[in-house]
Amino acid sequence: MNISLHKLQDINIAEITADGILVQEVQDGLDLLGNLYYQDVERVVLYEQNITPAFFDLKSGIAGEILQKFTNYRVKLAIVGAWAKYESKNLQDFFYESNKGRQVNFVGTLEQALDALSSK
Repeated sequence: MNISLHKLQDINIAEITADGILVQEVQDGLDLLGNLYYQDVERVVLYEQNITPAFFDLKSGIAGEILQKFTNYRVKLAIVGAWAKYESKNLQDFFYESNKGRQVNFVGTLEQALDALSSK
């Protein structure tokens, strides 16, 4: 796991990259939050390829549990990926509704993620 820190408008944003799946289950998301807490990070960028495919199957419940942890700890999250490939209407609706808020955003590029996370 690599952590690149971006500081925009006095906000610390951690960009997390890895060679493989970093978040396989809920505990992995919680561990990640714990690691970032000590680095004074309030916002996180993750990449789709570093998250288990089960996350994107809403029936698994993994997405809801992980995103609830980020919400509980008040850490904003942007996930970068190619979202059009998901054909599930429920999942597309989930992306759309998430992007209307400020807590979790599903975006296509790092620049979009940083833009979404740098606004207060």
